[in-house]
Amino acid sequence: MATQTLTKWVLDPMHSEVQFKVKHLVISTVTGKFKSFEGELETENDDFVDANISFSLDVDSIDTTQEQRDGHLKSAEFFDAENFPKISFKSTSFTKDGDDYTLVGDLTIKGVTKSITLDVEHGGSAADFYGNTKAGFEITGKINRKDFGLTWDGVTEAGSVVLGSDIKLDINVQFTKQV
Repeated sequence: MATQTLTKWVLDPMHSEVQFKVKHLVISTVTGKFKSFEGELETENDDFVDANISFSLDVDSIDTTQEQRDGHLKSAEFFDAENFPKISFKSTSFTKDGDDYTLVGDLTIKGVTKSITLDVEHGGSAADFYGNTKAGFEITGKINRKDFGLTWDGVTEAGSVVLGSDIKLDINVQFTKQV
């Protein structure tokens, strides 16, 4: 029986973005991103089914376009970047669902690991100007920040909650096939 070789794909940070959205005062949405991250996937198949996917991002690279808010998010009240500098993800399954995929894996934030499920749309594969094979994916989902120990809550004088619990994830990534 021949052993199947794994194809490795490495995340191209120049053509990828990791964004999140959270409700502020329950009436509007704040969008943020992480500017520094890395990831890879290994697969036996051209259709990426059962690929092993790993991903990490630098908490210190958080950017909500507001320096004071970013500082608060990096503090011990939220992500505690000093003690927990990385957020990481490791897949446990990657299955095809029609034209799309379902990605299940372990997300670790602030030392807490929970299984999450994300929706994945494969944008396709193509060769770039240099002959490298690229594959693009859009990954979306929602997590509850409190499940990961991000429990800070502020309440205004009028009694409004400052920050929602649900965090929407919107991740667009491009991987480069390694030869």
